[in-house]
Amino acid sequence: MVSLNPEKGRLLIAEPSILNDDSFKRAIVLLTEYSKSSSVGFILNKPLKYVLSDLIPDTTCDFTVYQGGPVEQDNLYFVHRVPELLTDSIEVAKGIYWGGNFSQLKDLLVDDKIKHTDIRFFLGYSGWDKKQLDDELNTNSWFISENKYENIFSVDEETIWKNKLLEKGGEYKIWANAPSDIQMN
Repeated sequence: MVSLNPEKGRLLIAEPSILNDDSFKRAIVLLTEYSKSSSVGFILNKPLKYVLSDLIPDTTCDFTVYQGGPVEQDNLYFVHRVPELLTDSIEVAKGIYWGGNFSQLKDLLVDDKIKHTDIRFFLGYSGWDKKQLDDELNTNSWFISENKYENIFSVDEETIWKNKLLEKGGEYKIWANAPSDIQMN
């Protein structure tokens, strides 16, 4: 597989060697920003035990909330595919948007006008300072993949990391089938 450069809309896949980092072990991160000054993304496959109504009491939404990353974990972020409903959204990739008008979002949630397959919520985000992500890529903490998912909002968080390793092939096939706790092997 050809090595890809990081850019917004692509996925960062944690290398199997990240075993002692609870935040990023077996993580798949959607890059929402990549520039010379910083990079931002959200972990797609780490659901928390919260649902949205736990964090926004005005709603009755049972949408799962995900760990977005270790930065600002007391803030709620979201990516979606309904920019026509949420002004001020930032396009990340074709059909994927980040953020938007939160007041509009609350109204849409109260009125049940957004489906769980249209949006994903995160506590915190994954962030890197200038050149930090490049350094981590150079030390093989991550590899980059195109985002081939039509709907990242309904990916199976249990299998996405394994599937990305199988797709990469080679020695990654061995790691794909390793247990989460390698001491259990």
